[in-house]
Amino acid sequence: MSYPPPARTPSGPRRRSLIASATGAALLVGCSAGPDSADGGTTSVTERARARAARDSEGLLERYDAVLAAHPALAEPLEPLRAQVAAHRAAFAGRAAATGTQAPASAAPGSATPTAASSPALAVPAGEKDALAFLATAERSLADRRAKDLLDVPGELARLMASAAAAGAAHAYLLTEGAK
Repeated sequence: MSYPPPARTPSGPRRRSLIASATGAALLVGCSAGPDSADGGTTSVTERARARAARDSEGLLERYDAVLAAHPALAEPLEPLRAQVAAHRAAFAGRAAATGTQAPASAAPGSATPTAASSPALAVPAGEKDALAFLATAERSLADRRAKDLLDVPGELARLMASAAAAGAAHAYLLTEGAK
């Protein structure tokens, strides 16, 4: 009776050892701190995203203010939407204010007073329906950008951006459907 030859023991490291070593090395390289901060840049990336979101909300507030200045009759339907945009700006600027990167404030939340010195006058459409479409386009564009950007930020900021994006999409719907 013949027996099979004995199994050869491979010389050198095993495949699992090589894969584990390569993975460990990649993790060490990927987790090393970058020039932004001690935590690999997460905090400064988060703060920059938060400040940008506050500035974006500020720009949207300026559009609302310009439309309200050009079409005072739209104050009743626009005031609640504008107040929510102001709340978003405050929420995004809240943490940025603690780090000194707060976005500028144009008008007190809830006030429909246009900002005279903050930026050049926006070209608001002459008709009310077109002015609402102007705001709807701005809301939709910002909501889409926030939905995309929230994938690049951590936890609470991602949730805040998702909430603001959902509100912006709802505003766009109300501005277009409410105008019909």
